[in-house]
Amino acid sequence: MGYIMDLRKIVGSRPLIMAGACVILVNSNNELLLQLRKDNNCWGLAGGSLEIGESLEQVAKRELHEETGLTANILSLFNVYSGEDFYYKYPHGDEVYNVVTAYICRDYEGVLRTDENEVEELKYFKLTEIPSNISPPDLPIIKEFLQKSFLS
Repeated sequence: MGYIMDLRKIVGSRPLIMAGACVILVNSNNELLLQLRKDNNCWGLAGGSLEIGESLEQVAKRELHEETGLTANILSLFNVYSGEDFYYKYPHGDEVYNVVTAYICRDYEGVLRTDENEVEELKYFKLTEIPSNISPPDLPIIKEFLQKSFLS
């Protein structure tokens, strides 16, 4: 998160527009991978902010690997999100308006490994057993994914 951290040195905690990507990773048992975040103690998707020169797909793959140890072979665009629902104030006070590109990944490789700095736990959840304490910026994305999963 070098670019955002550099901006924070100039603007402090004021709201920033933060572009990024997340990955809805689903295993062969049709279970959703979630991470228990250390910063807010909520479950969420692997993802993060765009660095200068990166594509959105590159940030999705990078963040997935950094936070879970898994490598995405194929990402499929799910949706792009922005607006008031994607305002977030981090526990330490920084404010952002997220612009999030969500990808679905069902083709991946590697062994689960938690990022000790950001992730408390990684766990696959059945789509009918998603925990209630979902990280606020991920909640609308997960809700839409679940809704579309049960409609198909």
